[in-house]
Amino acid sequence: MRVGLFIPCHVDQLWPEVGLAALDLLERAGATVEFPAEQTCCGQALLSAGGHDEARALARRFARVCDRYDAVVGPSASCTAMLRVHYPLLLGPEGSALAARSYELCEFLHGVLRVAPPTHSFPHRVALHAGCHALRELRLGRASEGGPRGEDPARALLSGLRGIELVSLARADECCGFGGVFSVVEEAVSCAMGRDRLDDQRAARAEVVTSSDPSCLLHLAALARRHAPDLRVLHVAQILAGELPR
Repeated sequence: MRVGLFIPCHVDQLWPEVGLAALDLLERAGATVEFPAEQTCCGQALLSAGGHDEARALARRFARVCDRYDAVVGPSASCTAMLRVHYPLLLGPEGSALAARSYELCEFLHGVLRVAPPTHSFPHRVALHAGCHALRELRLGRASEGGPRGEDPARALLSGLRGIELVSLARADECCGFGGVFSVVEEAVSCAMGRDRLDDQRAARAEVVTSSDPSCLLHLAALARRHAPDLRVLHVAQILAGELPR
């Protein structure tokens, strides 16, 4: 299977280690992986800001760049949701064709390649943050308000690690407050929501916070540096690839 590795803007610019961990996991699983260097932003930021025409132009280019791949896989549930949910609305049949071949990283490893969960040691108490896009658009798990239930592939893969303890959170699927443009135009509300998440994670005595959505984690990591310096933040790909908290 020929896989196009989709690296979102925030991973490329702010957290490249997540992209490298994703590449490592895919290659270990036997996939033939290419990074299409001509890929650009998928258009999610523009769409959330109301720039539908600008987002459509980026989406059309992205779809053409990725047309040659059997699967397009990214370590970001929110950006994958842009491809899966919004590209059909923006592009019609061209977007639907790409949507059918687009996967979040853990979803692809667990549900398509059916890799065995890694068994290396990760002896830490871990809070798995369920991002809104993973739950409510990709249906990777079940939101507390109901709706279709899907398997949570990130939890399934993490549970195989030796020594890991996935802690129970009081409000396991509550939004962290990032929301892209929302965190800029409603900064105070966004930060308050993020601090609520940190309080819940600390109350569960978590040592590490993880998620399939790096944008959520970047938001929580920034808040943790001020309000919860004892918490460490790692993307699920980094944990699965063998990285330890520092």
